Amino acid sequence: MSDTAALDAEWGAAIGEAIAGAPAQAAPPLRHAEIESLLQGHGASSGMQRIIGSGLVSYERLPMLEIVFDRLVRILSTSLRNFTSDNVDISLENIVSLRFGDYLNAIPLPAMLAVFKAEEWDNNGLMVIDSAMIYSIVDVLLGGRRGAAPTRLESRPYTSIERSLAERLIQLVLADLSAAFDPICPVTFRFERLEVNPRFAAISRLSNAAVLGRLRIEMEDRGGNMELLLPYATLEPVRELLLQQFMGEKFGRDSIWETHLADALWQTEVTLDVVLDEVTLPLSTVTALEPGSRIVLNTTVGAPVQLRCGGVRLFEGQVGRRRNRVAVRIDQNLPRPASER
Repeated sequence: MSDTAALDAEWGAAIGEAIAGAPAQAAPPLRHAEIESLLQGHGASSGMQRIIGSGLVSYERLPMLEIVFDRLVRILSTSLRNFTSDNVDISLENIVSLRFGDYLNAIPLPAMLAVFKAEEWDNNGLMVIDSAMIYSIVDVLLGGRRGAAPTRLESRPYTSIERSLAERLIQLVLADLSAAFDPICPVTFRFERLEVNPRFAAISRLSNAAVLGRLRIEMEDRGGNMELLLPYATLEPVRELLLQQFMGEKFGRDSIWETHLADALWQTEVTLDVVLDEVTLPLSTVTALEPGSRIVLNTTVGAPVQLRCGGVRLFEGQVGRRRNRVAVRIDQNLPRPASER
């Protein structure tokens, strides 16, 4: 029985080694539906679309851009009140980042697309005004009655009068947009052309990221939407400035601390040395000096003397007396060497 038990043990060990050394069976490849189910997140977009969309740069990485749009809302509210002689209420609906091609394909038509250029940045932007806003501004400027909604004929093209009035509105918005950017970086936005077909308003590659700001404009019972799109390539020259967390950081200074420091500097006491003359002596002569020793200066009575502060030459003057005190009258400023500046 002992021999049989030993054979059983050896046989079991051999089988275990064989199983351990056998190659693992390859897992079957995942089907497309299974991959999608793994990548699928909340919402209707597919997992692959979520991966592609995650490459977009979020506008929160440019904190100062939101401040610029807030300034635009305030400035534009005043400008439109003067432009239309009507009560105007402007609100910033949202600021989103998206791909330029996705936005271009989603523009609701009919609409007017204004292409403008940032002169200092040497790049373009896009302004989209929907038909409701166009008809509203035309109705207001041409004296339409309040309380009556403007007549909209969506099937017909825009007339020359409507285009002309829309261009005046665009010029006004671009001027205010330049003013909104002034605290960050002076820039001039120049209107270039007006399009009604999105294909002719392509100012960037379709895959490039852009920032979109949506404005809602209400003029009592009339109004519409306006959208400003700035590609990230356009904002690249001022990206470092837009990354600032607050407006003061752009200037790198604190006016309160600056004033306090200037006041403290004006109250600082400094010591001025009046140098009659300078002589060079051997170290042996210097060590041999004792009370009563005399050092002969190579200067004459009435010769000009130098006034120094910390070894820096400042003035040249004359030694004299004033009210029983030795005084120095400053005659001229001394130019400072470049090494001392």
